[in-house]
Amino acid sequence: MSKLVVIGGSSGVGLECVKDALSRGHEVTLFARSASRSGLSHERLKTLDGDARVNADVLQAVSGADAVLQTLGVPFNMKLFTGPITLFSESTRVLLDAMSTAGVSRLVALTGFGTGDSKSAVSALQRPGFNLVFGKAYADKSEQEQMIKASKLDWTIARPGVLRNGSKTGKYRVLTESEEWRNGVIRRADVADFMVEAAESNKYMRQAPVLISHGLVPFT
Repeated sequence: MSKLVVIGGSSGVGLECVKDALSRGHEVTLFARSASRSGLSHERLKTLDGDARVNADVLQAVSGADAVLQTLGVPFNMKLFTGPITLFSESTRVLLDAMSTAGVSRLVALTGFGTGDSKSAVSALQRPGFNLVFGKAYADKSEQEQMIKASKLDWTIARPGVLRNGSKTGKYRVLTESEEWRNGVIRRADVADFMVEAAESNKYMRQAPVLISHGLVPFT
């Protein structure tokens, strides 16, 4: 049993990480602005309201943790197009400082296919729409990745393809080599399965694999 902190755990992949970690017997701190309104209740779950861009809030959340799962996201609305978006880089700067202060070394961070050096794997067909919809957010996520990779932490970065709802299947591909990278779909619960399992071990240490489902035709 480990003590895991999920930053941004009130919805999406983060909420799935909380559920998955509890199912594996871990103690979990759910940290988010609306953590207390998550609707989850468990004897091994602690909910903590706070802002991921505020040092004191994040330091309180990560102190005493064995690993941190960073799963922040931004809502799909006009801000994606108008920007600027700085949530990912700002919160990562705070998180890295807080983890260093608290002596926590294991970080598993969520970004996405098309961030950092995986941007080169976005097909020419997809690129215009990708840049229009996700360009501002993913530019900030790319900065987030650079900061994590430059840190002294034991990090893993998860880059899922197009996210879908649904129960965990456990049937997904972990593409670690750049020549394998391509887009596809994957369930949020399967991304959570990867992230929690990575937090439990040293597997995929200092790697940033792309995650897509098995058995589904990838986007080309």
